Amino acid sequence: MSSWSEWPEPIVPVQCLYESGITTIPERYVKRVPGAEVEDEGVNIPLIDLKDLDSSDGSVRNRVLERISEACREWGFFQVVGHGVDHGLMADMQAAWREFFRLPLEEKQEYGNSPATYEGYGSRQGVEKGAKLDWNDYFFLHFLPNSIMDTCKWPHLPVSCRELIAKYCEEVANLGDKLTRILSVNLGLKEDRIHEAFGGHEERAACLRVNFYPKCSQPDLAMGLSPHSDPGGLTFLLVDADVAGLQIFHGDKWITVKPLPNAFIINIGDQIQVMTNDIYKSVEHRVMANSEKERLSMALFYNPGGDVVVKPLEEVVSKDKPAMYPAMTYYQYRTFIMTKGLKGKSQLESLKKSKS
Repeated sequence: MSSWSEWPEPIVPVQCLYESGITTIPERYVKRVPGAEVEDEGVNIPLIDLKDLDSSDGSVRNRVLERISEACREWGFFQVVGHGVDHGLMADMQAAWREFFRLPLEEKQEYGNSPATYEGYGSRQGVEKGAKLDWNDYFFLHFLPNSIMDTCKWPHLPVSCRELIAKYCEEVANLGDKLTRILSVNLGLKEDRIHEAFGGHEERAACLRVNFYPKCSQPDLAMGLSPHSDPGGLTFLLVDADVAGLQIFHGDKWITVKPLPNAFIINIGDQIQVMTNDIYKSVEHRVMANSEKERLSMALFYNPGGDVVVKPLEEVVSKDKPAMYPAMTYYQYRTFIMTKGLKGKSQLESLKKSKS
């Protein structure tokens, strides 16, 4: 893990900045030039109903598998309903975390994090002194493996929060296990191939990042979350269905994702790109700031274990398409990303170039 034990300088949480009544955001939050991006509002990521995987009609099941395969190859993002995670649990989690972010600052700061693990309450990525910052606060925690889960670091308020976190993370991690098996089948591999490459049940990892995006007085200048690809395996994102914010880079344009109620937005992370040797690719995405509404999102990252060595799977490597990435533990890669902050896909691409 990172050797950094402290942030390079203190910063004020974004929520406090907004609530102070400022009309001009501090210079270190200015990241954009108004009107510089091209956005496509006319399309959305694929929508897939997973309940059809349980159909007794083989052709119906196969069509779902095909749609997941197409989404992974062509988009790197898709939205799912019929996923089996309890809708009431999803709503209760969102309500509990809204209550947490409404707590007084001193209570939230009891869980203040450091760059060593990022566990707890924080407001920045990367350890570069004086770096430009994103317009969000967050809470990060580990769920799997059990050896690194520490529930004492989870919020004790609201009182239901810890129990809800455990139930929610368990259900979504089970969905992650299911999806890795689907991806393996779609690649013509043994059903448990990616699951085992993640470290199996003993070593696979899962962590939760809850993002809170306060309203911003100058949303055309700030970024809720800078462009990046997720460093892990698979991401399961639950967002406010009535507040758009997530955008993905597809076909040389930024596309605003239109979320459905009780749906998960799923995306491929860098480790799946490495394992599949670029058959499936992680996709650059970002979050826009908003002057009208605050926004909450919950990202469950389903990852290889930290000490698991990740490399292109032997079954997808050939003389015509040799391994494009060096072997590296997930901890090594994650520390690489955490230290440098969010920089699009340039960090993963730099590893590829080092092999050529």
